[in-house]
Amino acid sequence: MGDKSGVFDMIGPIMIGPSSSHTAGVVKIGKAAVGMLGGIPKKAEITFYNSFARTYEGHGSDRAIIAGLLNFNTDDIRIKTSFDVAKELGLEFKFRSVGNASTFHPNTVSLKVSNDKRECMLIGESKGGGVINIAEIDGFRADFSTSLITLLIKAHDIKGSIGFIANVLSQDNCNIATMSVSRKGKNDLACQVIEMDSPMKPTTIEYINNLDWVIETVYLPVLE
Repeated sequence: MGDKSGVFDMIGPIMIGPSSSHTAGVVKIGKAAVGMLGGIPKKAEITFYNSFARTYEGHGSDRAIIAGLLNFNTDDIRIKTSFDVAKELGLEFKFRSVGNASTFHPNTVSLKVSNDKRECMLIGESKGGGVINIAEIDGFRADFSTSLITLLIKAHDIKGSIGFIANVLSQDNCNIATMSVSRKGKNDLACQVIEMDSPMKPTTIEYINNLDWVIETVYLPVLE
């Protein structure tokens, strides 16, 4: 197919690549997966849907998603050589494409990533201009943008848990911008997604994570 590195010669204000949807947004989706997993994965299965499925190689989205999984920023010049860096670091990856998935956004990518300790599944949408939406996390509806600090809490679905968490955050002077809850079933498992304007204290995160009914917490900073 020849050398495709030329498509990365365009350098925008905060990105490297020919398209914010196909490069900057995709890098951020990969970085969100790193945050959910708690580190760079050892294995990654990547599926591009709809418009992405037809253009991901030509527009460099394949290298952009690997760059994100290596935790590169959107303006990192190593994006164009991310395959080589992944090989050096032992990240194994494979791509799939699905050209007609009518229930998904036109620019959708799903990730299944794992390391020695855990596995994470994520569905992300690239909206344009570097803006993304993380639509699902491990089967829970999520819908957060990574443009704000984000706290995800997987927990048992118990009465009063939402109000309790909101009160804990208010005691930490955290201003909640958005809060949503996705449940697998009544009194089953739930995932709270909380976007905030200000950071949390590490002691507050530790307190929430040690609650008896909380399974795990993930704290994601604003992604660049």
